[in-house]
Amino acid sequence: MEFKDYYKIMGVARDASPEEIKSAHRRLARKYHPDVNKDPDAERLFKDLGEAYEVLKDPEKRAAYDQLGARWQGGQDFRPPPDWDAGFEFSGGGFTGSDSADYSDFFEALFGRGFRGAGAGRGSYDLHGEDRHAKVMIDLEDAYTGASRLLVLQQTEIDENGRLVTRDHKLNVKIPKGIYPGQHIRLAGQGAPGGGQGRAGDLYLEIAFHPHPRYRVAGRDVTVELPVAPWEAALGATIKVPIPDGTVELKVPAGSGSGTRLRMKGRGIPGEDPGDLFVELRIVLPPAATAADQALYKQMAQDFAKFDPRGNSGA
Repeated sequence: MEFKDYYKIMGVARDASPEEIKSAHRRLARKYHPDVNKDPDAERLFKDLGEAYEVLKDPEKRAAYDQLGARWQGGQDFRPPPDWDAGFEFSGGGFTGSDSADYSDFFEALFGRGFRGAGAGRGSYDLHGEDRHAKVMIDLEDAYTGASRLLVLQQTEIDENGRLVTRDHKLNVKIPKGIYPGQHIRLAGQGAPGGGQGRAGDLYLEIAFHPHPRYRVAGRDVTVELPVAPWEAALGATIKVPIPDGTVELKVPAGSGSGTRLRMKGRGIPGEDPGDLFVELRIVLPPAATAADQALYKQMAQDFAKFDPRGNSGA
């Protein structure tokens, strides 16, 4: 997927004001409109321009896009990181006359149907403040035990000089035990202010987990890789397995192979219907660092001379 430089498409500087962006869009839209410009590339350029304007005219989308651009190194196929928009508050607003599917794969990947901001809708006739949405990253351990965390989100607004600015929105948030990726925490009254005497909207925090060096998560299920010695796998053993809130004992059946997947029911993320913990065995060989070690391996090779580790693999 190609990374789209929306500033280059619109021919504006990265610190361009909203008025400068609006003016550039108006000028270029007239230039490339297919009804006026019969150049074969005019329609494509007109669509690219509309896509760029869709992002840069919206302070919230623009701020998240700017952060993504600052992290993008270029020189390779672009894939947005799962947490590319984490920590930004979005109040929605939908799209201006077009569905996200009308735009490029790049736009769809960032702001498509799964994007939190799309479809919330502005222009309500009551004075209730808008609800806002943000993705936040927590640790897997927080889901096992529950926690209180200070979260700092980025709110985007236009200052008195017409420039895009962000400010910190600090929140003390209670992370409930048993929460898992994709669930939301609702913070009443922490959204956009209401008009007049109307109450403020709510803030919805979508939960995602930081990548963990040891565990993989799918829903409430957790998977961990467990190194075992050859004799533990061959003869069976009872081994202590680390889990996010302590350790549990696992019985490894005799004759287990590398890649064997063992299930510990109910040891995943807690809840009314708790997840499971899956343990994947990985056999680790002792090093043959000394003459004595090498002698043991040579003796093993003689004792297991009929053993073919490749079996019928054709190797």
